[in-house]
Amino acid sequence: MRTLVLALALVVAAVGTAAAAPEGTMHWGIHVTLASRWLDPAETEGIATPFMVLYALHDAVVKPMPSGPYTPSLAESFTPAKDGLSYDFVLRKGARFHNGEPVTPADVKFSFDRYKGSGAKALKEKVRDIQLVDAQRVRFHLKEPWPDFMAYYGTTATGAGWIVPKAYVEKVGEDGFRKAPIGAGPYKFVSFNPGIELVMEAFDGYWRKAPNVKRLVFRSLPEETTRAAALKKGEIDIAYLLSGPVAEEVQRSPGFKLVARAVAPSVFWLDLPDQWDPKSPWHDRRVRQAASFSLDRQALNQAETLGFSFPSGSLIPRALEFSKFFEPDPYDPARGKKLMAEAGFPNGFDAGDLYPWPPYYSMGEALAGYLQAVGIRTKVRTMERAAMTTAWREKKLKGVIVGISGAGANAAARLEAYVSKGGSYTSGVMPDVEDLFQRQAREIDTKKREALLHQIQQIIRDRMTHIPIYELAFIWGVGPRVEEPGINLVRSFPYSAPVEDVKLKRP
Repeated sequence: MRTLVLALALVVAAVGTAAAAPEGTMHWGIHVTLASRWLDPAETEGIATPFMVLYALHDAVVKPMPSGPYTPSLAESFTPAKDGLSYDFVLRKGARFHNGEPVTPADVKFSFDRYKGSGAKALKEKVRDIQLVDAQRVRFHLKEPWPDFMAYYGTTATGAGWIVPKAYVEKVGEDGFRKAPIGAGPYKFVSFNPGIELVMEAFDGYWRKAPNVKRLVFRSLPEETTRAAALKKGEIDIAYLLSGPVAEEVQRSPGFKLVARAVAPSVFWLDLPDQWDPKSPWHDRRVRQAASFSLDRQALNQAETLGFSFPSGSLIPRALEFSKFFEPDPYDPARGKKLMAEAGFPNGFDAGDLYPWPPYYSMGEALAGYLQAVGIRTKVRTMERAAMTTAWREKKLKGVIVGISGAGANAAARLEAYVSKGGSYTSGVMPDVEDLFQRQAREIDTKKREALLHQIQQIIRDRMTHIPIYELAFIWGVGPRVEEPGINLVRSFPYSAPVEDVKLKRP
């Protein structure tokens, strides 16, 4: 009898294990060309795109999760000092890398030191040193109290808090790590065909939980009609970024659905780097105002996102803390033409290239048409996203840039990247704005800090240094095999996350 009970217990245990084991393969149709640098958190770019990969391969000390924007992950807890001059992080004892090695304070320090992506300058100017207190504890010492330390370190504003294994990176070198990355995330690297496909497999030793799905495959399908066709054929399960008639067609197809994130952390805007050149027509605020009046934001919203997006006059989206909302300018091309004439350009001018944000190329064509209606002539020039972000960061783009960012944190972190001196994408600095920005960075009182950040946003609006278009509703197509796609689980994150929670329907 005892033998029979033991046998039954073993059977039940085996069934339970099988039920808990990851099953199946889920395929994503990615709207951009996958870049190899997105496999390494050290080079994140101040946009959300790399984090679609990082949430799978890697893990962070603290990161945005369903329970909140600053959720302890590789750390089990973090504690700021009362004087604001240090932060203690206690690492989880069960957290380990894909090669079985434990995540240690030395890995945390190493990952911070090698970080060179967006926001690196601001972070490293504020951090005095990193102390390895003991086997599980690491302490960051700041040069002065900085209320935004966690906004930079613990969100998708930067990749500085996403941890890589020091010993492995030093063993294989930087190039070797990018070819075969090892992380501490829920999925292990299997293979990468640059620009085409990334394959990952469930890491059963992930501290939070074993993933539901055995294998994830990210396929680069930049052409929207190709993504939609692959979705309808069952070749992919989720298609990122569907718009206009293509989205409507998927919506009408039985078994398929469109979903959009509930909170938009992204605003499209026109970035005008030539405005800082006194010889450029863009230097005249009336020209920039004319460009804003030329845009039919609501028609563009309807054509591109089926009306799901939200026209805005704000550079900072409402989803971010300390944002200030402004109504968008009305669609008034006649008024725009009048302003052009007043500025000395009654016949318009050639504004050079217009760079649409990849792969929003139809949006770029529409924007070029609106600008031309008031006499601003551009030529649409398309690039891959990784190439465009590099060129933009290196100040190689002129003319008109269609900008957008979905990185997390708050208004201060977003302004740092696009407005403040030293920002990755800042094309010109306004001394009074820079002074306000540095003051808010030192201000501990939340209300006073909010007032300073609102003042910056008011100046940007009044001077029309950026031309906002709308807060983007990022639309997905989801196939019939998917039970949980992972949308809106992490507030303000546009992609599937946490990926260990995505789930396929049982056959």
